[in-house]
Amino acid sequence: MIDLYYAPTPNGWKVAIMLEECGLPYQARFLDIFHGAQLTPGFLAISPNAKMPAIVDRGGNGGAIPVFESGAILWYLAEKTGRFMSHDPIARKETMEWLFWQTGNQGPMAGQLAHFRMFGPTGGQDYALKRYRGEYERSLAVLERRLRQDEFIVGSYSIADMLAFPWAFIAKNLDVSLEPFPEVKRWRETIKARPAVQRAIALMKDRQNKGEHNSGNNTTLYNQSARHLLDIS
Repeated sequence: MIDLYYAPTPNGWKVAIMLEECGLPYQARFLDIFHGAQLTPGFLAISPNAKMPAIVDRGGNGGAIPVFESGAILWYLAEKTGRFMSHDPIARKETMEWLFWQTGNQGPMAGQLAHFRMFGPTGGQDYALKRYRGEYERSLAVLERRLRQDEFIVGSYSIADMLAFPWAFIAKNLDVSLEPFPEVKRWRETIKARPAVQRAIALMKDRQNKGEHNSGNNTTLYNQSARHLLDIS
């Protein structure tokens, strides 16, 4: 059994997709990031970065194994199951490259755009929106060029696709059109049609933040500083 510490966001979907695709038994535990559950000592012992998703694999060798950061979790689960990652050394190398690309480029840029577009302060954000929309669209262009070569990011459907899909899935919410990126649009629709992906996106959908929590009314979620971590005993 795997415990999935989760909230229904693009980052949470990544791991839920892999668990559903693999058919692994898991228990989704809602992490109330709106009220500081990510800052409790118990969760920090699992995820030192105070971010979800995170898992605890209770069937791991030697007892319960915690894993944090979405890219690392997908890699761990791929190794555990032998699925959605090639055994070929070159293909594994390429998978690692695209995992690092997503976690270092697409994810952070999309996340910042989502913040300023949907949850940031109103007014005076023109530069931030221009900056992060441009970087998000740049990441779509990188993905577009890659997908001109093959159906999926590293040839066959893999953890690289699962990691990158959620932030492309919500492009419309970010006020970005996929029309200039036809291969990304094709890839998005292909993955969206998968039953496991649909189940993952539906997981705890009723607990999504639809603007109720924003930078103006939730300092725990949107205005964290070093103090939030260092003041925890």
